[in-house]
Amino acid sequence: MRRPQIGIPLTLDDRGRWRTGRHYHYIDRRYADAIDGAGGLALQLPIQSDPEALVQSIDGLLIPGGDDFPADEALPDDVELDLVAREQLAFDEILYDAARRRGLPILGICYGMQLMARRRGGALHADLATQRPGSDDHALPEDARHPITLDRTSILFHLFGSGAATVNSQHHQAVARVGPDHRAVAHAPDGVIEAIEARNDGTGAWELGVQWHPEKMREATSERLFRGFIEACRRPEHAA
Repeated sequence: MRRPQIGIPLTLDDRGRWRTGRHYHYIDRRYADAIDGAGGLALQLPIQSDPEALVQSIDGLLIPGGDDFPADEALPDDVELDLVAREQLAFDEILYDAARRRGLPILGICYGMQLMARRRGGALHADLATQRPGSDDHALPEDARHPITLDRTSILFHLFGSGAATVNSQHHQAVARVGPDHRAVAHAPDGVIEAIEARNDGTGAWELGVQWHPEKMREATSERLFRGFIEACRRPEHAA
C-alpha cells in the first residue's frame, strides 16, 4: 500500500542560535518519527520560492511547533517573545492556504494550531499570564500532564473514544478566539482552548489543530491522533 506523503515545514533559525553568521533549517525528529510510525512518509519542507508547488506533491500537511507570534498590543517589559522569522511565517501561511484550497488533511501542532486560527480570522493571547490573568501555568515540564475536555462531536472525540484525556503543555501563547471557519473542540480546566477543527461545511475537510505536542507523548491517544491523520490522507481525493 502506498504511504501517504506528509509535508512538514522546517523551522528557520535566522538569528544565529545554532551557529553565528549562519541560517539553519531545523526540526525535532519526533514529528517524522510519529508520521513514520503511523504509516506515512514524512517529507521535510525547507523554505523555497514556490511553496504552492510543494503542496501539489503531498497528501497532507503537518504544521509543527515553532516560535512566537508578535503581540497585537504592548506587553510588559519582562515578557520576552521569541518571534518567528518573517520569512518562515510567510512560507507557512502560503503552505497552509494552498493545502486548504486543495482540501488536503491538515494537522497543526502548537504554533501550527495558532497559525491556523490566526490565518482564518481568529486571535491569539501573545502571553497567557498577561492577557488572561488567572489562567493556569501552561509551560510545564515535558513529562507533566493536565486534563482536557473534548467536544463529543469532534474528530478528537471520535479518535480518542472518550470525552476526556490528558496532554502535555509547553506554551505561553494560545488561541484566544476562533474565526468563522473553525470551532474550538477541546479545553483545559481553566478554559484555554486546546484544540480547534474546521467547521463542517459539507466538503468533508479534515483540519485539526492541537495546542499540545502529541509527538512527544507515548500515550495511546497520540498514536490514534497520528493514525487518524494518516488515514484521512489515504483517501483517493487527497492523493498527490
